[in-house]
Amino acid sequence: MRFAIEEGALVFYHNGERTRIEAWGKDSLRVRSTMQGKFTGNPWALTEDIPHGEALIVVEEEDHWVGDGTIDKKEKATITNGRIQAVVNFAGIITFYRDGQQILREYYRMYDGTLSRESRCLKVINRTWKGVIGGSEYELNVKFESSDGEKIFGMGQYQQPYLDLKGCTLELAQRNSQISVPFAVSSLGYGFLWNNPAVGQVTFGKNYTEWVARSTKEMDYWITAAQNPKEILQNYTAVTGRAGAFPEDRMGLWQCKLRYRTQDEVLTVARQYKAEGIHIDQIVIDFFHWTVQGDWKFDPVYWPDPKAMVDELHEMGIKVIVSIWPSVDRKSENFGPMMERGLLIRTERGAQQTYDYQGDCVEIDAFNPETRKYIWEVCKKNYYDLGIDGFWLDNSEPDFGVYDFEHYRYCEGPALSISNLYPQMFSRAFYDEMKDAGRGPVVNLLRCAWAGSQKYGNVVWSGDVPSTFEAFEDQLQCGLNMGLAGIPWWTTDVGGFMTDDVNDPDFQQLLIRWYQFAVYSAVLRMHGDRGPYNIPPLDTRDWGGGYLHTGQPNELWSYGEKNYAIMKKYYDIRISLHDYIKKLYDEASENGSPLIRTMFYEFPEDAACWELKDQYMFGEKYLVAPIFHLNQFEREVYLPAGQWKLTSTGEVFAGGKTVKVDAPIEYTPVFERL
Repeated sequence: MRFAIEEGALVFYHNGERTRIEAWGKDSLRVRSTMQGKFTGNPWALTEDIPHGEALIVVEEEDHWVGDGTIDKKEKATITNGRIQAVVNFAGIITFYRDGQQILREYYRMYDGTLSRESRCLKVINRTWKGVIGGSEYELNVKFESSDGEKIFGMGQYQQPYLDLKGCTLELAQRNSQISVPFAVSSLGYGFLWNNPAVGQVTFGKNYTEWVARSTKEMDYWITAAQNPKEILQNYTAVTGRAGAFPEDRMGLWQCKLRYRTQDEVLTVARQYKAEGIHIDQIVIDFFHWTVQGDWKFDPVYWPDPKAMVDELHEMGIKVIVSIWPSVDRKSENFGPMMERGLLIRTERGAQQTYDYQGDCVEIDAFNPETRKYIWEVCKKNYYDLGIDGFWLDNSEPDFGVYDFEHYRYCEGPALSISNLYPQMFSRAFYDEMKDAGRGPVVNLLRCAWAGSQKYGNVVWSGDVPSTFEAFEDQLQCGLNMGLAGIPWWTTDVGGFMTDDVNDPDFQQLLIRWYQFAVYSAVLRMHGDRGPYNIPPLDTRDWGGGYLHTGQPNELWSYGEKNYAIMKKYYDIRISLHDYIKKLYDEASENGSPLIRTMFYEFPEDAACWELKDQYMFGEKYLVAPIFHLNQFEREVYLPAGQWKLTSTGEVFAGGKTVKVDAPIEYTPVFERL
C-alpha cells in the first residue's frame, strides 16, 4: 500500500488499482478507483460547479497484532471533510464515519496475517475487477458491510410494494416503468450515490451490500453525511443539480388520453372543459398523431392546421404538449439520412433493429450531439415553431424490443457501460435548446430519468402501469423513493394506464381513489389506455394518424355524474392549493425537497414514521392517507405529535397515536397540520 496527497485529495495504490478520495461538497466525499492508470474525467451526475472544500488528510502508522503475538506497524490514512471522515487501512479497506460514528465500511474477508475481523480465508475482497473479454472495460463488484437495523430508501422507481429497500435486489437498468436513479438514503444519516451509468445490480443484503457494474472503466461513488434526510437531499442536489422554477400556469389539471386522433377532437375537449367552467392548464397530444415513427410531424390528413389549433388553445389559456418517440421507422423520411450519418443506435450483431412496436424501427443515439441537433431541428420546425409548448418524450428508456443491453452500442461506448444515462441525454436534446430559446421555464414529460435529471425540466411519470389497486399502492412507494432520489417532479397516470372496461364499477372506484391521491401530488394528470376497444379506426391505411386504435373518453365527465361531481370537487381543492403548491415547487428548487414526502422526511425523530409506507406528507402541512383497497371506506392513520385537523369534517385530533377515520368514496383522509 502506498499513500500520497495530490491536489488536496488522498490517493493510494494497491494491487494495480489507483484510488482517489477527495472532498466534494458539504460534508461529502467522492471516491474513484481505476485499473487503467488514470481516470476518465467523466462527471456523470456530479455536474454542479461547487466549492469542494479543503479536506484534512493525515497519513500515519498504527499497530496490528499478528498471528505470532507480535506487533506490526502498518500505514493508514484519514481524510476528513466536515462531518464525514474516511479511514483507509493498510489493505485499502475504506471505513466512513459521521461525527466519529461508523456509518459504512467496505466488506473484506481475506487472510492478511493479523487478528482483525476481516482476516479470513474466504478470499473475498472489497473491490474486484474482471476484464470484459474483447474490450477495455471491466465488470466491477464493490461490497460494503451491512448494518443491522439500517433502512435504505431512494434509488428511483421500482414496481414493488417496498419503501424500505433493505433486503432488496435492484437491477440498475432502465425499463418501461422502472427508473434507476442510484442514490440511496440511509437511516444511519448518510446518502450514497453510485455515480456510474453502467447497467448492473445492487443488493442491499442482510449480510452485505453489493454494487455491480457489468461494464465500466472506473469505480465512482459519492457519499455525504447529515443530520436528517432533508439535509441529505440538500447536500445531494447541491452537487447534482436542482429542479428549476415550475411555471404557475401548469400547476392545475393536465388533460390527456390514449389518444386524441385529430385536431377537432382536441379542440372539442378543450371547448367542453371551458363550457364546464373547468380550466385545464395543459392538453397532451399522444402518440401516432404523426405519419410514421421518426417523421416527427403531424399527419396533415387529421391535423390540417395545427397552428390554428394551438392558437385557439392558447387563447383559452391552455398549453400544448406533443408526444415524441426516439424510434425511427425504416419507412420514415428521416431514417436514411440518420442511418447514413450514424445517428442511430447500433447493434453488435445481426439485423439493425432495436424496437418493433408498430414498425421496424431503430432508436436514436441520444449520446451523439449531432443526433440531438438533428432531432431538435426537425421538431422545432414541425412543432415548436407552431407554438407547441412542450414535449412528451415517451419511450425514453429507450424501450428496447428486447432488453439485451450487451447487444446495443452508442457513439460513446457500449450500452452496458452508459445506457442508464440515455433518458437524460434524450431530454437534453430538447431542454438545452428550449432553454436557450427563452420562452419561459422548460417543462417536458418523460417516462424515465437518471441521477441529476431533475435539473433538465423533466416531469417524470411512472410508466405504463396496470389499473389495479395493487399497482396503485406500488406507485406511492415509487413516488416517495423517486423524491428521495432527488426527482421532485413526479406523477402517474390517474387510474393506471391499462384498463379493460371503463364501465366497470370497480375500475371507477379505483379511478376516484387514484384521482384523489393525484390532487395531492406534484402533477395532476388524466391519462390512460381505456378499454373496451370498440371504436373503429379512422381509415384503413397501415400508417399515419388514422389507423391505430384509440381508447375510450377520459375526461372528468366521462365516468358518470356521481364520479364527475367527486372529481370536480377535488379539482376545486387542487386549485385552492395553488399558492401552497407553488411554495412546494419553490422548495424543490431551493433545497431539493420533493413535493410528496415520506413521513420520516418531516418527522425524522419519530421512530414510527420510519415504518410507514401507506401514508405520506404533501409538503410539511398535509398528511395524506390514500385508500388502496376496493370497497374500503375507513382506515387507520398514524398522526405524529401535534394537532391535526381532518379536512373532510374539521375534527381535530391529538397526535402521537393511530386513529381510525371514515373514508367514504367522496373523501380520502387528509389531515392538516395545525
